[in-house]
Amino acid sequence: MKTLRGPAIFLAQFIDDSEPFDNIESMAEWAANLGFVGIQVPIGNPRFIDVKQAAESKSYCDDLSGRVGQYGIEISELSTHLEGQLVAVHPAYDELFDGFAPEEFRGNPSARTEWAIEQVKLAARASRNLNLDAHVTFSGALLWPMMYPWPARPAGLVEEGFRELANRWRPILDEFEEYGVDVCYEIHPGEDLHDGITFEQFLDEVDGHSRANILYDPSHFLLQQLDYLSFIDIYHDRIKMFHVKDAEFNPTGRQGVYGGYQDWLQRAGRFRSLGDGQIDFRSIFSKLAGYDYSGWAVLEWECCLKHQEDGAREGATFIRDHIIRVTDKAFDDFVAVDSDADMNRRVLGLN
Repeated sequence: MKTLRGPAIFLAQFIDDSEPFDNIESMAEWAANLGFVGIQVPIGNPRFIDVKQAAESKSYCDDLSGRVGQYGIEISELSTHLEGQLVAVHPAYDELFDGFAPEEFRGNPSARTEWAIEQVKLAARASRNLNLDAHVTFSGALLWPMMYPWPARPAGLVEEGFRELANRWRPILDEFEEYGVDVCYEIHPGEDLHDGITFEQFLDEVDGHSRANILYDPSHFLLQQLDYLSFIDIYHDRIKMFHVKDAEFNPTGRQGVYGGYQDWLQRAGRFRSLGDGQIDFRSIFSKLAGYDYSGWAVLEWECCLKHQEDGAREGATFIRDHIIRVTDKAFDDFVAVDSDADMNRRVLGLN
């Protein structure tokens, strides 16, 4: 068995224009002071990483690792959540997602898609130069507006949507294969890969590509009322990354999983800081240890109530206290009995 790594923290929700959240070195120091040993870094801000330079220069990556390493911090993974989202966008969301791309690509969906694909590919090469073997992203979505089957979907629509999604991602997956890095899709509402069945359908379309894997985040499963523990049993061989994020679901006679268009504070399902929600993390960490998950445990802070810095400070301790240092011996070794084939037969009364 293997002991997973951590605690690490995803920087995206903390990046700001004010110190210490405005550059990677000061954020590394901040994270270390809270008890983290890793940071997960989104690629979209050059004050944190220049992904093109990282893709082209091993020396740049060595220097970057050294600058965060002086605080006892490692880069756990790179993230292309926003760029991955733009690999596939239904026209209904064009204007809403345009803000994820540089201004010169806005209003031009095809150019925006080409830019996004190139950014994710750059992240493959950058990850290898940083000696990372896993990368997190979103799948994007062509089918999400048709998620609820009303009006009735035309026959073949879902299949066509997944074929096109696979056509866009297969060259990216092949790029990651070339550099020996896993693509870990965060299984997430709003993406075409939002539960186990949709991940399986995509996997079929990419012929079971070995680089198509999963970032496991139980908060998104609780809000869908999906069995997040059984998910680990089913997909553990594809789970290569882990976001530690809490949530709660409190349905009423007035609202359920769809939330009635309420803001996050008023929804039946809402994200919470670690320990404040309903997720059974003791069982999750136990299952991951039992399945030899050896990646990082990464805090993603999203809470509609608690201040982000309090959530981060408490989250570092929470993760550290839940990581199971796996045993290297069996508890009953002290009564172990040597045996051989003849003895086994005698014990069974077969001689």
